[in-house]
Amino acid sequence: MARVAAAKESIENALKDESKPWAKLFSMAEAKTGIDRLYIFLGLVGFLALYLVIGVGQQLVCNIIGFVYPAYCSMKALESRSKEDDTKWLTYWVVFAVFTIIEFFSEYIVCWFPVYWLFKCIFYIWLMVPLEYNGSIVLYHRFIRPKFIKYQPDVDNLISKTRDTVAKATSDVIRDSFKKE
Repeated sequence: MARVAAAKESIENALKDESKPWAKLFSMAEAKTGIDRLYIFLGLVGFLALYLVIGVGQQLVCNIIGFVYPAYCSMKALESRSKEDDTKWLTYWVVFAVFTIIEFFSEYIVCWFPVYWLFKCIFYIWLMVPLEYNGSIVLYHRFIRPKFIKYQPDVDNLISKTRDTVAKATSDVIRDSFKKE
């Protein structure tokens, strides 16, 4: 119960935080309807969840949620002087990219499940939730980073050899094209 109460308080604080763009919208909706903004928010979440199960265009809605807000926050992070927000959103995009690649191979099987888009949307939200240890931080440090550290020297070597091969082939093509003229 303490966790539920803490989550409720956190959501209420976020909905009332005037520095957030959505606070004014929820304030207006609360004033016009007389319904507490927390219940309006929960109603919207419920509607979105139902839509992601039975609606049309669920993939688009899910991808908008997973892309638009993080892209906006990433641009804000680039414009801020803080390094912490840059690291947070770079971590999100690394995990997002790895998930997208993995999903490519399983999408034909998984998308047949009616709740797939709902779970994918919940996963995206977990990756970006403004907590110290959100999903992107957990997944990056537990799975992606160890593999990156293990294979980074091999990948760097492969990239270097490929770059050298491409540079040599390009210079050979340019040299040979000038010889023909």
